[in-house]
Amino acid sequence: MQSSAPPRPAAAPDSPSLSLKQPPAADRVYAHVKQSVLDRRYEGGTLLTEGELAEAVGVSRTPVREALLRLEVEGLIRLYPKKGALVLPVSAQEIADVVETRLLVEEHAARKAVPAPPGLLERLEELLAQQKAQAAAGDLAAAAVTDRCFHAEIVRSGGNEILSRLYDQLRDRQLRMGVAVLHSHPDRVAKTLTEHEEILRALRAGDAEAAVDIVHRHIGWFSHLARGEVR
Repeated sequence: MQSSAPPRPAAAPDSPSLSLKQPPAADRVYAHVKQSVLDRRYEGGTLLTEGELAEAVGVSRTPVREALLRLEVEGLIRLYPKKGALVLPVSAQEIADVVETRLLVEEHAARKAVPAPPGLLERLEELLAQQKAQAAAGDLAAAAVTDRCFHAEIVRSGGNEILSRLYDQLRDRQLRMGVAVLHSHPDRVAKTLTEHEEILRALRAGDAEAAVDIVHRHIGWFSHLARGEVR
């Protein structure tokens, strides 16, 4: 009786057939430009051309156009036919709008976070330690991300999914503003860390009104920046 053929060996874990596919070209361009705008590699006022972006990401110009259209809708760039895409600077009005929305959401969230569950306090402690390390290393882009995460944790702790989604819509603007502010006002880094410590202390003490007052002062500083009162 003829023996059956031996089973074919299973594909190795690093086999090309099992490797993860790259995201679509337009998504790669979108992610590249967006991250570069948020961390200030492409600063406000920079003119980006399709050719330069296509070369930087290693794609054709067609997906570049698609990605730029998405970024224009999000308000990060403005397209100029036959010229390129202008990275829009953070305006005083944008700062004022973000601050107003943040105050409405975060003051409510700070009040609702009391009494603070142990898990929230532990997470805020971790984020504060992480932000201190990033600031000490001079990684302001990472510190801005952690800053945003600190506040988002308090908002999410309230359990209101609609409010959390509203707050998440501010993410890109918060990050962009945060990096810009930390670069132009380096003394603000230490002040931010101190105010985060104060917020955490108030939440740990169960003092809702103190937490709200600190959040108001912490975020309200940006209003002065928007009005040109901070030098």
